[in-house]
Amino acid sequence: MKDDVDEMVTTLALTVFRANGALIAAGDSLTAPFGLSSARWQVMGAVELAGQPLTVAQIARNMGLARQSVQRLIDELERDGIVALDENPHHKRARLVRLTLQGREAYAAIMKEWHAMAARLAEGMNATGLRAAIGSLEQLSAGLDAQRPPTNLL
Repeated sequence: MKDDVDEMVTTLALTVFRANGALIAAGDSLTAPFGLSSARWQVMGAVELAGQPLTVAQIARNMGLARQSVQRLIDELERDGIVALDENPHHKRARLVRLTLQGREAYAAIMKEWHAMAARLAEGMNATGLRAAIGSLEQLSAGLDAQRPPTNLL
């Protein structure tokens, strides 16, 4: 029985990889009219959904990404006027990232498109199955996070 569960976790992981690729491609299509990418949209979402400005390290930690890759995206978004960096009263060098008005408007427009796509994707799905999938993915993420070596995120 354990071997069956091990194999199912492997299948789940492979399915996540395929779904991730499809989500990135769909996200790139949604964000392209705004001159953005899925990766930039994800970072924008991390800031917007936090409800307050965050440091690059906080964004990276929340997203499970390397601080350096998030910093590169923040630099691009700042150059394009999507985010602004504010002084952080708690840390001299770790500035706070916030969406600009242009960034909030772009994010809202992309989310409108996403919600329409999500509604189409939800056709034929049911809440019970979705809750079970979410629970399994949360367990998988927690298990993987527990095995991740500690990093020094300032």
